[in-house]
Amino acid sequence: MSIEILTLLFFGSLLFFLLLGLPLAFVLGGVSVVFLYFTWGFDSFYMVSSQIWGTMGSFTLVAIPLFVFMAMILERTGVARDLYRMMHLWCGGLKGGLALGTLGICAVFAAMVGISGAAVVAMGTIALPSMLERGYDKNMALGVINTGGGWGILIPPSILMILYALITGVSVGKMFAAGILPGILLMVLTAIYILVRSHLQPELAPALPKEERGTWPEKFRALRAVLLPIGVVVMVLGSIIGGITTPTEAAAMGVLGALLSAAVYRQLKWEILREASVRTFKLTGMIMWILFAAHAFSAAYQSMGAQALIENLIQMIPGGPWGIIIAMMLITFLLAMVLDPVGIMLITLPVFIPIVESLGFDPIWFGILFVINMEIGYMTPPFGFNLFYLKGVVPPDITMRDIYRSIIPFVVVEIVGLALIMAFPEIATYLPDLFF
Repeated sequence: MSIEILTLLFFGSLLFFLLLGLPLAFVLGGVSVVFLYFTWGFDSFYMVSSQIWGTMGSFTLVAIPLFVFMAMILERTGVARDLYRMMHLWCGGLKGGLALGTLGICAVFAAMVGISGAAVVAMGTIALPSMLERGYDKNMALGVINTGGGWGILIPPSILMILYALITGVSVGKMFAAGILPGILLMVLTAIYILVRSHLQPELAPALPKEERGTWPEKFRALRAVLLPIGVVVMVLGSIIGGITTPTEAAAMGVLGALLSAAVYRQLKWEILREASVRTFKLTGMIMWILFAAHAFSAAYQSMGAQALIENLIQMIPGGPWGIIIAMMLITFLLAMVLDPVGIMLITLPVFIPIVESLGFDPIWFGILFVINMEIGYMTPPFGFNLFYLKGVVPPDITMRDIYRSIIPFVVVEIVGLALIMAFPEIATYLPDLFF
C-alpha cells in the first residue's frame, strides 16, 4: 500500500475517533499501535517500548509532577490578592494602570506556576470586578486577563516546554532560558498597546481617583507582596540559569518555595495538600500517556515511509526554507484554534522537527515560536482554554461573544511579537547561548 493511501487512512482514523469525543492521547496511541501492527507486525512494538523505556528513565521527567504540584499549591495561597493590591496602589494613577498591573501580575504568576489557567482564574476573580467597577471597558479588561494568562506556558518554568524538550530531545534549561526575552517582549508590546489605546481613548481605561491611589507609606508597605513571588522565581529560574541546579532540582526548590508561601499565608493545610496531590497525580498520569502516544505516533508514521512524502510536499511549498517555516506556523496556528496544545505537539512535532533541523534552523528557536502559537491558541476561539476558564468566573452579564470579541486586538499584538522573533532569532537564542 502506498504512503499516500496509508497517510489518508491514518489521519482519517485519527479524525474519526476524535469526532467521537475520545481523549486524544488514547486515540493517537491506539491508532498508532494498530497501524504499526498491520504495517510492521508484532515486532514493531519493541521499537515503541524501547523508546518509552528511554524516556521513562529521563531525570528531567521528574520535573513535571514537581512543577504541577507547585502550581496547585500556589493557586490556593493569597499571593494573587496581595499582588493585585500592590499593583492597584502603584499603577492605578495611570490611564490603563489597572490593566498594566494585571499584566504584571500575570507575568509574575507565569514565572511561578508554569501553567495557563492559574492567572486567568485568579485575575478573573480579583482584577476583573475591580476594573469594571472603575469604568474600564469590558473588552479591554477581558482581553488583558486572557492575554496575560496565556504567558504561563511561555515564561519559564513551563510544563509545555518540558514536554517539547522530551519529545524533541533539546535541553529543558535552554528552552527555559529562551522563553525569558520573548516573554518580556510580548509583555512590553501588550503594555505599549494598552498605554497608546488608553491615551487615545481614555474612557476605555480611566485612571483611579486620587483618594484610591494610596499614600506613599501604603505603597511601600504593599511592596512586601512581591517578596515571596520574587523569592520563588529566583529559587527556580535563578538556580537553573546560574548553573546551580538542573531543571528537575529547581522544580524541587520551587515546591519548597510554594510550601513556604502557603505557610506564610496560613494556607498550609492538610486539605489543600491532599487536593493538590490528587490533582498532580491525575495530570501526571495523563502526561505519561501523552508521551507514550507521542512515541507510538512517531514510530508508526516514520515506519510507513513518511519522510519521503514530507520531503516531496516540502518541495512544493514556495519561498524556500522561510516559506516552510511560515507554513508550519500557519498550520500550528490553525490547529491551535481547534485542538489542545499537547495534542498539537503529538501530531506535529515528530513531523516538523526533523524538517526544521534539516533546513538548518535552531530547534530551540522553533520551539519558542511553537509555544507562542500554543499561547495564542489558548486565547482564540472556538476552543481556547483561557476563554472557558474566564467564562467560568466572569459576571453573568458577560457573554461568550464578549469574551471572543475582546481578544482580537491582543491576538494581533501577539502575532506581531511572533513575527519579530521570527525576524530576529537572537531574541530567543541569546540567553541560551550565553548561559549554556
